[in-house]
Amino acid sequence: MTSQIKTALLLGLLTALLLLMGQALGGRTGLVIALGLAVVMNVGSYWYSDRIVLSMYRAQELSEEDAPGLHDIVRQLASNAGVPMPKLYLVAQEQPNAFATGRDPEHAAVAVTEGLLHLVSREELTGVLAHEMAHVKNRDILVQTVAAVVAGAVTSIASMLQWGALFGMGRSGDDEGGAGGLSAIALAIVAPIAALLIQMAISRSREYLADATGAKLAGNPLPLAGALEKLERTARAVPMNGVNPATENMFIVSPLSGGGVMSLFSTHPSTAERVARLRAMAGY
Repeated sequence: MTSQIKTALLLGLLTALLLLMGQALGGRTGLVIALGLAVVMNVGSYWYSDRIVLSMYRAQELSEEDAPGLHDIVRQLASNAGVPMPKLYLVAQEQPNAFATGRDPEHAAVAVTEGLLHLVSREELTGVLAHEMAHVKNRDILVQTVAAVVAGAVTSIASMLQWGALFGMGRSGDDEGGAGGLSAIALAIVAPIAALLIQMAISRSREYLADATGAKLAGNPLPLAGALEKLERTARAVPMNGVNPATENMFIVSPLSGGGVMSLFSTHPSTAERVARLRAMAGY
């Protein structure tokens, strides 16, 4: 199954879960409220997410004079991708990492950390930037914003549903089909976990797609594979200061670490699997 088809199916499942929660909260009326809530939250988050994230990490815009080599690389990748040249930003963090943001290709931004520029070769940097340009080309900011907001709406409705059931405000048995009692409490517990798992699965699917698209934009998958291995090793040893878990999915490698059961909730596939897929693209 391709990443695009998998993403569409997962988004459909996440939306169905939101509608189920809305109906459980207040029948047909609750379903309409859930849809309205999702639309409002999506528009706000999508429109302002770039400013929020860049400000959060105190990213400084890089002019052509500041980083001519970086601009040359990204300009060529943007041409290969058929998208406008994004703005470039530098994040004063020693952890090697990068992310893309912006509501659409016409308003995109790509940010790199100081640690990334110090660690990788020019070819590997091109691979990393190609991955970020792939996110821009594939409109992953939109996809992941929608997934995050819908999952957040499910969690909010679950909280309301749980409190309503505890205080006897459920709608069990009425003609609108609302839930109440123990069934409402059970749904309020299970639904947020399911929504988070689906959201993380969408994020991992988009990372695989960005790797594949980025490898094509750069013309060679091996530098990206090499960069990912370096970034994975170094990111574990060099923590990122002030990282917000809500932005973890934006980075090329997770700025946080976790294993075991927590890998189910990871926004990124395993680096080993990503590297294996990239090397397979090169015939290795």
